[in-house]
Amino acid sequence: MNFEVSIKPDEGYYNEGTFPFTFQIPILYPHDAPKVKCKVKVYHPNIDLEGNVCLNILREDWKPVLNINTVIYGLIHLFTEPNYEDPLNYEAANELKDNPSLFETNVHRAMWGGYVHEENFDRVVD
Repeated sequence: MNFEVSIKPDEGYYNEGTFPFTFQIPILYPHDAPKVKCKVKVYHPNIDLEGNVCLNILREDWKPVLNINTVIYGLIHLFTEPNYEDPLNYEAANELKDNPSLFETNVHRAMWGGYVHEENFDRVVD
């Protein structure tokens, strides 16, 4: 089974953005975690430029008692509290850690479809 979920944070750096994710549910679910990928290019410490997501419950912390709602809440949490300690995008993580105001500027630029560090991002705000 495959489906899409859009995350629209109402606070934090990514407020006002809409971020669509694809979910692929494996045959062995709930024993295997779903595969989740962001469909848009986003400047985020825990999402790489190909849309791969670094969320512990999708990897080593997955347990069969977890469900899709848990994953969705985890994604929302990534947008309201990005984690620079477990990054996929090291440049964004280092900026968040060392210069939060520059990180915020770059997040907003990226969300409006601009360039950050010579990378063009998808517009995710209306």
